[in-house]
Amino acid sequence: MAEAHAHQGSAAPRKTGPARRIGPSLVCLQPHAIAPSCEAPTLVTSLPAPSTPACPDLAQLLHTAVAQAFNAVVITNAALDGEGPCITYCNPAFCRMTGYTEQELLGRSPRLLQGPKTDPQVLQRLRECLRSGTFFQGSTVNYRKDGSSYLVEWNISPVRDAQGQVQAYVSVQQDITKRVRAEQRQALLARALNATQDAVVIANAQAQILFVNQAFEDLTGYRSDEVLGRTPKFLQSGEHPPAFYSQLRDALARGDSCQTTFANRRKDGSIYHAAQTITPLRDEAGTTQHYVSVTKDVTELIARTQELREQAHHDALTGLLNRRAGEQQLERCQRAAQLEGQGYALILADIDNFKSINDRFGHEEGDRVLQRCATLLSRKVRSGDALIRWGGEEFLIVLPGCRLEAAQELAERIRAAMAQEQDAVVGSITLSLGVGAWQPGEYSSTLLRRTDQALYRAKTSGRNQVAVAP
Repeated sequence: MAEAHAHQGSAAPRKTGPARRIGPSLVCLQPHAIAPSCEAPTLVTSLPAPSTPACPDLAQLLHTAVAQAFNAVVITNAALDGEGPCITYCNPAFCRMTGYTEQELLGRSPRLLQGPKTDPQVLQRLRECLRSGTFFQGSTVNYRKDGSSYLVEWNISPVRDAQGQVQAYVSVQQDITKRVRAEQRQALLARALNATQDAVVIANAQAQILFVNQAFEDLTGYRSDEVLGRTPKFLQSGEHPPAFYSQLRDALARGDSCQTTFANRRKDGSIYHAAQTITPLRDEAGTTQHYVSVTKDVTELIARTQELREQAHHDALTGLLNRRAGEQQLERCQRAAQLEGQGYALILADIDNFKSINDRFGHEEGDRVLQRCATLLSRKVRSGDALIRWGGEEFLIVLPGCRLEAAQELAERIRAAMAQEQDAVVGSITLSLGVGAWQPGEYSSTLLRRTDQALYRAKTSGRNQVAVAP
């Protein structure tokens, strides 16, 4: 229940003084003091007065119930120094689970159950819960007295006195080895059954199709009688170069299994993406007689992956690169500058009085202004430039191979174009811009800071201006 160490087997108990067994004579557990399972449970003890006859009866009932429980129960003291808490009570189920007798366990640390495969991360989390006096729940590998391992799932609740001090820890445990293995077997069976949902094709050594299953018909739109005797060439979409199929044929000719993703064409002309495994089947002489292909439709997965990739690099509102992607662009320019001497410039543009626009016209109009600015900026930058929504109402333009003078001219054109625009709702929209160019030996962060300072000067000098970093 404390730190992990190697399995101790049946080593002699350490001397900790006489074991203090928690039973009906020690505490009365108040039922209402157990927190709901969704919270961190805390057991509160109260020492019954001698004149209270009902409490010992309740304690005896609780003790009997715990002793007869199917779940393993162990109670330790609250010592956290040295080897940590020591066992003061364990029920028969705990003894059956671990292989130790009660006498062998009392006074010993629960560490004797730990071994090489006990999860150190779980133990670290356990230590933190013990130190903070909070509820713990976890699972790991423990070891019986005979050295055999088992998977245990357990929780630990601190027992506090009336002053709130932790006096003991109560742990309820169960061996989940059989359950986990059953779940693993069930998962294996589920995978086998799910395989029938994949498209299966069997072809002869000449790649002529001999068999297709229903999943193949559903995926491609072709009936089996339309494809038997044909080679899979009719599925080709034209999106792969000839070398792609040549490499595939060479690998199969060597007897290798191949895994790849195809962009294939259905009977109706639509494209689908197929993750396909092709396995050559050989006879006793080692000659390939058949090919078995198992195909999974990954069209939606690829589309979703592309969508997530797009979302990961682009701002949802404006469609521009987001800050994360912008930082990558900035880093690429910095590497090119350092390795090849190719300089670059930055323009930071900020919408003037944007907070007032939001406050006066609402966030929907503010969003529309951001989109309008993004559209104008997109029309002004070069094809190789990176336009980034840097944050809030601020935009960053990364200009590879651009000198300071050219960047300043571009910034002025952007400012003038924006100033000429008249919005039907908010009226005039203006930009303040800061311009900076990379200097040899300079870090990108330094250039960005200089450009930001130039933007600040443009803002504080009356807005609707371009300021250049020295």
